[in-house]
Amino acid sequence: MAFIDQINADIKKAMLARDKERLAPLRDIKSKLLLEATSGKGEISEAAAMKIIMKLHKQRVETYELYMKENREDLAADEKIQADIISEYLPKMMSEEEILAEVKEAIATTGAAGPQDMGKVMGVLSGKLAGKADGKLIANTVKAELQK
Repeated sequence: MAFIDQINADIKKAMLARDKERLAPLRDIKSKLLLEATSGKGEISEAAAMKIIMKLHKQRVETYELYMKENREDLAADEKIQADIISEYLPKMMSEEEILAEVKEAIATTGAAGPQDMGKVMGVLSGKLAGKADGKLIANTVKAELQK
């Protein structure tokens, strides 16, 4: 089943169950996917869909943290619920050990010798690990390995 079909089926289930908390983030996902599809590129790929989902999840988490910092627990709770629902559609993220193994492999294949070669290594890894790992975590791991 295509990803958009899965979202549509889940929206239908949420509507039938009158689950408004679940319906809002699902509709947001669908609207972002439709916007991407109608931007002139036609059918969107699984990778592009996962990128959109990751962005939506990150936005919800950042908003949740902002609300918590501002002592707005009522608004923070909504954002947390939406982030949790969106996270159900995220791909399984790689562990730190798996990322470290990929980083070491990329350093070996590119022949990187120090921090000045971080761009080379990140170029290889950003495409390979897109949607599977957090970019900040990858960058921090690369930086730590290149400084050894």
